[in-house]
Amino acid sequence: MIAAEQRPVTALRGVGPALAERLRRLGVAQIQDLLFVLPRTYEDRTRILPIGTLVPGLRAGIEGEVQLTEVKFRGRRQLLSRLADGTGHVTLRFFHFSANQQAGLARGARLRCYGEVRRGPLGLELVHPEYRLITGEAAPLEETLTPIYPTTEGVAQGRLRALVAQALAELRTAGVQEWLPQRILESQQLPALARSLEYVHRPPRDARLEVLAVGRHPAQRRLAFEELLAHQLTLRLAKENLQSAPAPALRDARGLEVRFVDALPFALTRAQQRALDEVDADLAAARPMMRLVQGDVGCGKTVIAAAAAARAVGSGAQAALMAPTELLAEQHWRNFDAWFRPLGLPVALVSGSMGARARRSALEAIASGEVALIVGTHALFQERIGFARLALVIVDEQHRFGVQQRLALKEKGDRRGETPHQLIMTATPIPRTLAMTAFADLDISIIDELPPGRTLVKTVTLPEERRAEVVARIEAACGAGRQVYWVCPLIGESDELRWQAAEDTAAQLAEALPAVRIGLVHGRMPPAKKEQAMAAFKAGRIQLLVATTVIEVGVDVPNASLMVIENAERMGLAQLHQLRGRVGRGAQESSCVLLYRQPLSAVARERLRAIRASNDGFEIAQRDLELRGPGEMLGTRQTGLAQLRVADLSRDSDLLPRVQRAAEVILADHPDIIAPLTARWIGAGERFGRVG
Repeated sequence: MIAAEQRPVTALRGVGPALAERLRRLGVAQIQDLLFVLPRTYEDRTRILPIGTLVPGLRAGIEGEVQLTEVKFRGRRQLLSRLADGTGHVTLRFFHFSANQQAGLARGARLRCYGEVRRGPLGLELVHPEYRLITGEAAPLEETLTPIYPTTEGVAQGRLRALVAQALAELRTAGVQEWLPQRILESQQLPALARSLEYVHRPPRDARLEVLAVGRHPAQRRLAFEELLAHQLTLRLAKENLQSAPAPALRDARGLEVRFVDALPFALTRAQQRALDEVDADLAAARPMMRLVQGDVGCGKTVIAAAAAARAVGSGAQAALMAPTELLAEQHWRNFDAWFRPLGLPVALVSGSMGARARRSALEAIASGEVALIVGTHALFQERIGFARLALVIVDEQHRFGVQQRLALKEKGDRRGETPHQLIMTATPIPRTLAMTAFADLDISIIDELPPGRTLVKTVTLPEERRAEVVARIEAACGAGRQVYWVCPLIGESDELRWQAAEDTAAQLAEALPAVRIGLVHGRMPPAKKEQAMAAFKAGRIQLLVATTVIEVGVDVPNASLMVIENAERMGLAQLHQLRGRVGRGAQESSCVLLYRQPLSAVARERLRAIRASNDGFEIAQRDLELRGPGEMLGTRQTGLAQLRVADLSRDSDLLPRVQRAAEVILADHPDIIAPLTARWIGAGERFGRVG
């Protein structure tokens, strides 16, 4: 017998096939799913405010008498009604209206309205407020705060509220399954699920809106705990799944890794050595390594990857490195070739721009095992490329490579059914609290130390009005033989955001700097043309590269000593830091100029202050998480997580250690509840880890 909460949503009154399909876009298939479509905010319709107390920005309920209604033409036809209650007056403005509506708002009519107060040309006004005519005795006010839900096309707020009300009625009679064990509820002092859901959907009139608005009510925290637990369990199971198959234990009988490290022209930093020790311990085990190596731009992650590759080859196996672009793949190939050629090891490069004959020859050498080190783009694992004995996969910039792709790499094991080890690198420092949740399927090594000789980049912020000074500085830098980046956020014009287009900027700079060789790179260019421009900049044929943020992850150009970032107030801290890392790679002093448009919001001002004050990527990442939240910082595409509904990784970071302990208990003692718990919050799996 199917549980009441698991009945299809079509069992509710008024839900036919068409509405059911629209609800499916909200993740609603069963009645219980409606209970977990949680309000994103609330409105207080439990009281009526005197019109004289209204202020701009307030959402409020008011009552009054219509004094005047008229149609005006101010750029467009609009209906204006003046409403008063003895304490003041306000204008109701409608751009879309009917003759019947106009007649209903005749002088003397009494209205109850709800809407957002704005400052208009005639004083305070409400634009398209919700309203009802009061005839006879006034309708009672709402008993609870009014929830505002995330909506989808074709499902209005009113309809969604009515459906949730039906689901809540079923909850009261049939209950909802409490999957969390009693010992976890008691140890964490969590309220019951049914009571929490009732409160979150229908907060009483005395509920404190300011507490609900920041997600700190115990009912919200109860739901956040369960949601974070569902995600933690899903990723932990993904890790167990990945590590359930056997993997080759790489013992490096040839001692190739030691020879590689000894041949380097520099000594590893303490942080690099610590990360390499952790990687070596994983590779020596007969289960697949799943390790993320994270660290700031220039901290030396690639050397760790190369040492791991040397261990794989020294164990008689193959290692492959994937990069997100052909240009980066070529850069990695050059580094690997320079390191391994003296050791007598050829390195194969596989890219889309190779000629057919060269490509066929490389694939044959890989399939036969003649070549043990391979570098390429992600196409290496999307095409039918055969490996003789692939034991190690290295992925550069993992945030472009989701959980599902990591699972798919199991298919690249060799004929003996062994799963390759995976080493994943990212130059995006990730705060510990975010990493604990977003990458629970990975073990994490942190390189928090820069090699000796890396110069700190001096960062300054300037208003756009001082643009001419920046152009003069570029002219001086190029005249001294240096190279410069100029980063613009958008490709084409945007009247709404007023961001300067990269194409226009390139044309303006070419006019202002006729003696400077200028190149342009943006995301809409064909990949071959984009990589051609980047290669010309690396070779020094281009002095000033105007680009969008596609260069955030780019090639090393040690001669580039100046970075200009336009509209810096619009970007996140982590992205600004990543872009800044494109310079400071050579011996000369380097600078980053952040141009901003005024006026600055409080958040933008704090963001610019933080990037100017610190060069520490982890400190900056933590501040970015606090200012913007994890969704904007990494994006669901990058984390591989489904969108969180109620939890916030920054706000609820104090819950994460408790969530991890609860996950341990459930994995050990209650594995049977994992599937229904994760299905409740994430779905059957089709939304998890989706990468578009």
